[in-house]
Amino acid sequence: MPLYIDIHNVPGAKATDVADAHLKDLQTQDRYGVRYLRYWVDEDQGKIFCLVDAPNAEAAATVHREARGLVADQIFRVEEGS
Repeated sequence: MPLYIDIHNVPGAKATDVADAHLKDLQTQDRYGVRYLRYWVDEDQGKIFCLVDAPNAEAAATVHREARGLVADQIFRVEEGS
């Protein structure tokens, strides 16, 4: 399945809040054939990055939207390197 990285611009985002939101994604993802794999938070810049294995970008966005009402500002299909 394709890999995607999405970027959220959320000024004031805290790592603890993102951890809670990630759990909500995990509870929702199976309905859409999606697997949220990892996430990173830059509290200083208000940025959140999510790595997701999904059939398409829309499925990944749907999980975020349904789980917590917050969709990414950008999403990119990526290839994993070694």
